[in-house]
Amino acid sequence: MDLARNVVEAVLVEGRIYREVARAHGVSKSWVGKVVSRFREGGYEALAPRSRAPSHIPHRASVDVEDVVVRVRRELSTAGFDAGAATIHFHLTQEGVRDVPSVSTIWRILKRRGLITPQPHKRPRSSWVRFEASLPNERWPSDVTHWKLANGEQIDILNFLDDHSRLITASKAFHVVRAPDVLRVFCDASELWGSPASVLTDNGCVYTAWHRRGINIVESEMLARGIVYYHSRPYHPQTCGKVERFHQTLKGYLVKQETAKDLEALQAQIDTFFTYYNDVRPHRARGRMTPRNAFEARDKARPSGLRLEVDKGTRVRRDRIDSSGVVTLRCRGKLHHIGVGRAHKHKVVIMLIADLDVRILTEEGEVLRHLTLDPTKNYQAIGRADVSTMS
Repeated sequence: MDLARNVVEAVLVEGRIYREVARAHGVSKSWVGKVVSRFREGGYEALAPRSRAPSHIPHRASVDVEDVVVRVRRELSTAGFDAGAATIHFHLTQEGVRDVPSVSTIWRILKRRGLITPQPHKRPRSSWVRFEASLPNERWPSDVTHWKLANGEQIDILNFLDDHSRLITASKAFHVVRAPDVLRVFCDASELWGSPASVLTDNGCVYTAWHRRGINIVESEMLARGIVYYHSRPYHPQTCGKVERFHQTLKGYLVKQETAKDLEALQAQIDTFFTYYNDVRPHRARGRMTPRNAFEARDKARPSGLRLEVDKGTRVRRDRIDSSGVVTLRCRGKLHHIGVGRAHKHKVVIMLIADLDVRILTEEGEVLRHLTLDPTKNYQAIGRADVSTMS
């Protein structure tokens, strides 16, 4: 959930003053005022992040200098010589060019003119895009890990944590965890900490039934509560990296303890660590605050997704319409392309699939298309009879 949207709703819907909202969200009062003004002028669309790139860079090399760099590059390339940025810099110096740009500037000029393609030998750390929720309860990642008892029995440990504060909202051990167990633990955690706006999990059978072309009780409950449910890409645990990293921290503690003889003893050890992790241990990612302090420092996000009651046997899938106005769907082992219209390109949609009956809805609940899939056709063209409204 976007921070700017929460700030606007706190001011205009809840009627709170700017100073209080700024303190609750850790931002300045002037920024709150700017966001509210933008919303009043253009609605929610005006809250989208704006480019901070300057319209004019005074120290940027002039067009004439860039043309000289390009000329030398082409001359060297035509002659079969090295035409890298360092070589070009040398030749410009030899020619007596005034204000010769640096090697790095020459490299950027060549890149900007499309004459070179960056080929780094190692991906720089600065290139990694690191996601972190801006508010508590904005997203809860969840995953199941394993631990062995003294008798060798393998136990499942189910964990939920808050992405923003790193607070552990639930950590429970089971002989074998099942979907009803996941739902019960989630509901108990929601009663204690509040319901999250979204949940992120992998594609395990306790979380989703898409493997069986259906929906399990966890997914149906999330839809009914208006909680957005995200699934990571198969075989890509980095998406749930925060909870995966917590597994290591938890196991680092358990391995130092006396091996538990039964499930109750293991749960007691987990509960002890649960309290220590949330209330005592300062978290490096949170500026050395404890997770509980970080969780309580800001207002909480709330569920705001579409609330849907889904029939048993209906498969639910979230997708994004591509630039040509098409979404893809695999049905009965065959990939189909469904036309929705270019007017809806890049929109995130919810697809409800009951055998061949397919409904495509926006996150606000608007039906973009309702059709009966033709298994003999790869492309499902838009027809007047396909479009309907929600009953």
